[in-house]
Amino acid sequence: AMPISFTWLKVSGVVWNKRGSKLPPSIMADSKVKDIGLAEFGRKELKLAEHEMPGLMETRKEYGAAQPLKGVNITGSLHMTIQTGVLIETLQALGATVRWCSCNIFSTQDHAASAIAKAQTASVFAWKGETLEEYWWCTEQALTWPGKDGPDMIVDDGGDATLLIHEGKRREEAFAKDGTLPDPAETENAEFKCVLSVLRESIQKDPTKWSRMAKTVRGVSEETTTGVHRLIQMAEKGELLFPAINVNDCVTKSKFDNVYGCRHSLPDGIMRATDVMIGGKRVVVCGYGDVGKGSAFAMRGAGARVIITEVDPICALQACMEGFQVATLDDVIGEADIFVTTTGNKDIIMATDMAKMKNNAIVGNIGHFDNEIDMAGLEKVSGVKVENIKPQVDRYEFPDGHGVIVLAAGRLLNLGCATGHPSFVMSCSFTNQTLAQLELWKERDSGKYGNKVYLLPKSLDEKVARLHLPALGARLTTLRKDQADYIDCQVEGPFKPDTYRY
Repeated sequence: AMPISFTWLKVSGVVWNKRGSKLPPSIMADSKVKDIGLAEFGRKELKLAEHEMPGLMETRKEYGAAQPLKGVNITGSLHMTIQTGVLIETLQALGATVRWCSCNIFSTQDHAASAIAKAQTASVFAWKGETLEEYWWCTEQALTWPGKDGPDMIVDDGGDATLLIHEGKRREEAFAKDGTLPDPAETENAEFKCVLSVLRESIQKDPTKWSRMAKTVRGVSEETTTGVHRLIQMAEKGELLFPAINVNDCVTKSKFDNVYGCRHSLPDGIMRATDVMIGGKRVVVCGYGDVGKGSAFAMRGAGARVIITEVDPICALQACMEGFQVATLDDVIGEADIFVTTTGNKDIIMATDMAKMKNNAIVGNIGHFDNEIDMAGLEKVSGVKVENIKPQVDRYEFPDGHGVIVLAAGRLLNLGCATGHPSFVMSCSFTNQTLAQLELWKERDSGKYGNKVYLLPKSLDEKVARLHLPALGARLTTLRKDQADYIDCQVEGPFKPDTYRY
């Protein structure tokens, strides 16, 4: 069922606001945002962000006149923040028509969503604090194009838009075969129950919607580690329905967004949520991949004593060589003050672990999904009491009186409790997203890309970096021709082989 807590509702072709007054038809009627009155504030911040996002602004200058995305319908499922607003308006400036939802129930910045909706640069279905049911409703709305079978292209973050299409097609085939409808009771996972509810209702209205949509989509560019993992799994099984570009593993994404973005936004989220002094505290960072590295350096920079947990011996050795203690969670569960999960895996901190923590230990996650921390198990602990301190900050008190402070209900704390990564580093990520969309669309009929997962060429990775250097006052040295020949590269690059790990 359609949610009701929106600024705009459209009934029988007439647009109303929530006070019951008719609104001018120029308003983006099919956007669903929390408060359109925040649009002016959002636009001011968008203008500031544009200055901090030179990659996207240069991309508009380079490609805008040619309109390479003219007539292309793009659906995005990615945190609806100010920075994402600049991405949306870049795609629109290159000719695309855009529909957007967030990929996290807590990550939307309502003023950003409102600014985009009011400017009509995209239809937006997102607000901070969605329920799971509302979240999947928004995802379906972003994928549903009036008068068309679906989007031409997808910008995805975590793979939820891609998942809904694939699962929808699979369930439609089952329905066509023997009349079987998706049943939410078949799973214990609260989120997948919502997926099945959406598909159950959809199939009864239009039993070939997702199958037609799967044929319409020409490609997806995926933002994050977990989403790429999903895509690779589907491709290996021969189940991927359209080509995919792995934006996450562009160097100017993974080594910048994941490392430097987290280095900035993790302490921002913890401090906004709790105002706790990080200096002197013992902080456990679970995982020492790119996200873990950025998180660990941030905590050490704030004066914390940092302990790493790892399963990978190479990452563990890296942590040791950087001066971090490497231990198991059991070693330090009763001593540490702050716990941060960064792994991209599941069941990292369980309810039984949180029961052993010291009073008011802080527990948060900066990996993509919400299954690193056992929230379902925590809520089922006999006698546990939950006290909401403020939005996205909850204290769970155990029967013995001690408690833990959980940030953003186990979801991304940097977006739930703060504003995510800063504009400059997101400019690197989102310039890659834009170039990936351009590449997939340009080559849609050339046969260059099959239904597999691809990386952007290193020359484009270097281009993204090059676009950001002038803003930092950096001046590159230029190779002489004999020097380039000596290391077997072109004067203008690429400078490193694909095996180089930076």
